[in-house]
Amino acid sequence: MPRHNRRATPVPRGRRTLPSEGSTYWGTRRETGPGWAMGETYLVRHMGASAARKFYVCPGCNQNIPPGVAHIFAWPDTHRGGEDRRHWHTACWDRR
Repeated sequence: MPRHNRRATPVPRGRRTLPSEGSTYWGTRRETGPGWAMGETYLVRHMGASAARKFYVCPGCNQNIPPGVAHIFAWPDTHRGGEDRRHWHTACWDRR
């Protein structure tokens, strides 16, 4: 009979729940937010050009971010999820 190698501690079955603020997603980093956020920490991700499929308005310059343009999206690290998520031009986020 063949031998079965098993883990010492079994891995629980079922879905693993992820935090709603998105901090465990690959590529998410923490940065200081814009000046009006008074030093609040933001979670920041990069959106590639192929994933950008809608028009967004950048809060840094109030200009459109058209589909197909790589940009940043960021939201406050307040554990409320991504409901406060804003899309920024990369240069506007760097100047914040």
